[in-house]
Amino acid sequence: MQKMLGYVRRACQEFDLIEDGDKIAVGVSGGKDSLVLLCALAKMRRFYEKKYEVYAVTIDPKFGGVECDYSAVEKLCSELSVPYKIVKTDIGEIVFDIRKETNPCSLCAKMRRGALCDAVKEMGCNKLALAHNNDDAIETFIMNLFNEGRIGCFAPISYLSRMGVTVIRPLVFAPESAVMSCAKRNALEIVKSKCPADKTTKRQWTKEFLRELEHNDRGIKERIFGAMRRAGIDRWGYKNNNSDEEQS
Repeated sequence: MQKMLGYVRRACQEFDLIEDGDKIAVGVSGGKDSLVLLCALAKMRRFYEKKYEVYAVTIDPKFGGVECDYSAVEKLCSELSVPYKIVKTDIGEIVFDIRKETNPCSLCAKMRRGALCDAVKEMGCNKLALAHNNDDAIETFIMNLFNEGRIGCFAPISYLSRMGVTVIRPLVFAPESAVMSCAKRNALEIVKSKCPADKTTKRQWTKEFLRELEHNDRGIKERIFGAMRRAGIDRWGYKNNNSDEEQS
């Protein structure tokens, strides 16, 4: 966990993710990334230079109309002294059964984000922490380039003006392999995804594509990420070049 705390602290300092008095709700799906982020932010409270509070919230899409068991997450939150809220929704039914989306990820993500922001406000928090890691950032950049023909990525920090919530991504320097290793070493109990589209998405294709590129040309992912930072797209620039404009 010490190495992961280093990644998180670096992101928080470079992108000014945390301010004194912040109430941060971690979006917890039950996957390795969100559990590691939850643990890191909870543990970092003890020594970080800015004082903040940590909460956790899970949006249950009820895939297949069945509620998911998040008792493992509840147990972890209790051990970390983090207040926890579970929001039951019908997102799974709407996306897969009613709308029958051919590209379900986009609508599902939008609906889950809206539900998360609503929950964050109800909990009295001002920030929502999402667990996108370094590989996620690179994959998103490649997906936008290949699928939409544009240069862009999600931002490490953005203000959603319509929701009145600031979204932060403290894991953006942590490679997926490091997150996976941290989850295993700390024996974090993963809640398996029941999404019908799991492992069949464009993101999965992109992940495998980049894995093959990395296998044939070691360091290519690091170079792509370096290019993103040097170009300063979507607030990825180095601190003295970051834009202060709000994003919504």
